[in-house]
Amino acid sequence: MSELKKTGFYDFHLALGAKIVPFGGFLMPVQYSSIMNEHRAVRARVGLFDVSHMGEFYVRGQNATQFLQKLTINDIEQIDINQAQYTAMCYPDGGIVDDLLIYRFADYFMMVVNASNTEKDWQWAQKNLLDKVKMENVTEETSLLALQGPLSTKVLAPLVDVDLKALDYYHFIKVSVGDVEAVISRTGYTGEIGYELYFSRSASVPVWEKIMQAGEKYNIEPVGLGARDTLRLEKKYCLYGNDIDNTTNPLEAGLGWITKFNKGEFIGRDALLQIKQSGIKRKLVGFEMLDKAVPRHGYKIFIDDKSAGVVTSGTFSPMLEKGIGMGYVPFGFSGIDTPVYIEIRGKLFPGKIVKTPFYDCEG
Repeated sequence: MSELKKTGFYDFHLALGAKIVPFGGFLMPVQYSSIMNEHRAVRARVGLFDVSHMGEFYVRGQNATQFLQKLTINDIEQIDINQAQYTAMCYPDGGIVDDLLIYRFADYFMMVVNASNTEKDWQWAQKNLLDKVKMENVTEETSLLALQGPLSTKVLAPLVDVDLKALDYYHFIKVSVGDVEAVISRTGYTGEIGYELYFSRSASVPVWEKIMQAGEKYNIEPVGLGARDTLRLEKKYCLYGNDIDNTTNPLEAGLGWITKFNKGEFIGRDALLQIKQSGIKRKLVGFEMLDKAVPRHGYKIFIDDKSAGVVTSGTFSPMLEKGIGMGYVPFGFSGIDTPVYIEIRGKLFPGKIVKTPFYDCEG
């Protein structure tokens, strides 16, 4: 087993008293004060996340666009320079390799992949590489911070010399944070207004300090993986390894909107077309609990007294103050208000399928 890695912010996490856990091959903070406090800070004010465990690959060369069209299910030709795109990679059978972001620069692309999949994704991309395409894995030398929450623009604006209010959702810009060159994108995993900042790992300390100092008057909170998970679940954002993996396909996972059959050939297209034409057999739904019960990953879902699936993600929602979760159920039983029961410690607790996202915010 390889030694766990540390991000450029590890010493800050220790100094702030964070609870450190292994995640995606890194030692990462799961919480500082409490998940509930950090979650509500992001929804009400602003929070700073260390997400440097994510993987980053540069893609260059004459056939870079064709390569990414083949490798991913969304249409890379539909985005402009300085724009980002949410997409996924699939296996030939339609199973999901990973979901990811692609950033389009003037003369190259950047893929941002999930931490636990970095090596697997790299190998998959190398296996399918086209001629006249060169890839570079810059994960080790890249730091990534996510500044999220309704006050995030006020915190970041004084640190950069651009008008952040002019930066549209899923667009990015190259800027200087002090004397540090960075890429700032209007993206995030919380549903709130927010930004993600990519810069050299060697600049980790000054950038963290500048953001935390600028955020003091707004009661900024450092936020760990625990609240990152509850925040994304309130928005029904999928987590690889829980809600999507090689046994699930984008159509049943609610990712048909990023599956662009009309763009031409891509890996998994034939299988996904067949699934679409024959009709999906199950669907990823959101449900809420009707009793004081909290669903967790792996708990069984029952519909009409029959086992219908398992909970892929579940938690207590700090904003709704009730248990919420996601899971795959037979398509015929996936309608809004369908009664479900979740088995918790041998007992069945009632819930119902609801419209998602569970929580609406301004982001």
